[in-house]
Amino acid sequence: MLQDSFGRVATDLRVSLTDRCNLRCSYCMPPEGLEWLPKPELLTADEIVRLVTIGVERLGVTEVRYTGGEPLLRRELADIVSRTTVLTPAPQVSLTTNGIGLSRMAASLADAGLSRVNVSLDTLDRETFKRLAHRDRLDDVLRGLEAADAAGLRPVKINTVLMRGINDHEAVPLLRYCLERGYELRFIEQMPLDAQHGWTRENMITADEILARLGDAFRLTGDDPVERGSAPAESFLVDGGPARVGVIGSVTRPFCGACDRVRLTADGQIRNCLFATDESDLRAAMRSGAGDDEIAERWRSAVRIKKAGHGIDDPSFLQPSRPMSAIGG
Repeated sequence: MLQDSFGRVATDLRVSLTDRCNLRCSYCMPPEGLEWLPKPELLTADEIVRLVTIGVERLGVTEVRYTGGEPLLRRELADIVSRTTVLTPAPQVSLTTNGIGLSRMAASLADAGLSRVNVSLDTLDRETFKRLAHRDRLDDVLRGLEAADAAGLRPVKINTVLMRGINDHEAVPLLRYCLERGYELRFIEQMPLDAQHGWTRENMITADEILARLGDAFRLTGDDPVERGSAPAESFLVDGGPARVGVIGSVTRPFCGACDRVRLTADGQIRNCLFATDESDLRAAMRSGAGDDEIAERWRSAVRIKKAGHGIDDPSFLQPSRPMSAIGG
C-alpha cells in the first residue's frame, strides 16, 4: 500500500500527460503561456503505462485520473486509456479536461474504456470566457460536454472556479445550466497554484460565499459527511434532490485528513501533495534500469513522508514552484 505516517492510504492516482494547454486561464498561467517541458523529459506512453501498472498491481491504486495541462493534447491518449483499463484489478479511469477537442474524441475514449470526465467550465458568457481564458472557445467546450454525455461518460462533472468581479455572479446560472442537462457541478476555491504567484486570500471566493449565493436561489441540504469519505467535494442536495452540487473548499475547508491522492507529473515525478515542495524522480530510476520492485519502493517512500496538511494558513507556507498546469490536477 501507499501509506503515509498518519495512516492515510493513497488509492487515487492523478497522472499528468502533458504540461501544455490550449487555454490561458488567468488563475493558472499568463496570457503568453509558459516554457513547456522539452519532449525528451516527458514520460513516453510506455513509461506512463508501466508506472500506472505498478501503482495498480503492486501498490493498491484503484482510481486513475488523467490530467494535464490539457490531456486531450496527448496524441496517445486513447491508447494509454485502453492499456490501463484492462489492468487487473481494473481501476476506474477518468479524465480532467478543458473540453476543447472532446466533441471529436469522446466516443473513442469511451470505446477505450474511459469511465467519465471532469470538464472545466467557469462561465456561460462568451466574452467572460475570452477574458478568463484568453481564447474564444466557449462553444467548443459546450459541444464537448454534449458529446461526453452522448458517449455515456457519465456522470459528466463540471469544475468551476469563481473569481471576484469576473464570474462570481454566475454561480446560480451555472448550477441551473447543469441541473437542466444532468451534469454534476462542483465549485472549487481558487488555490495558490498560478504561475504568476498572484493569488491572494482576499480575492478568493470562499466556500461560504459560494453556498450563500446558491442559497439565495436553491434549498441546499448537506449530505451525510460519513458518506463523503475521501471525496474532496462537500456535496449538497439541491431542492431536496436527487440532483447535487459540490463545493471543494481546499483553502478554507481543507480535507487533508482524509486525502487519498498521489500525483505523477508529466516528467515522471511523484508528488505526495498538490502543494508539496519536494518530488521523487521515478523517470530517472526507470531510465537507469530500475526494476518494478525498486520503483514501487521509491514510490512508497515518497508517500510515507507526506505532511499532515497543505499548510496554506501556516506563516511558513511557500507556494509550489510548479503551477497547476505542470503538476496535474
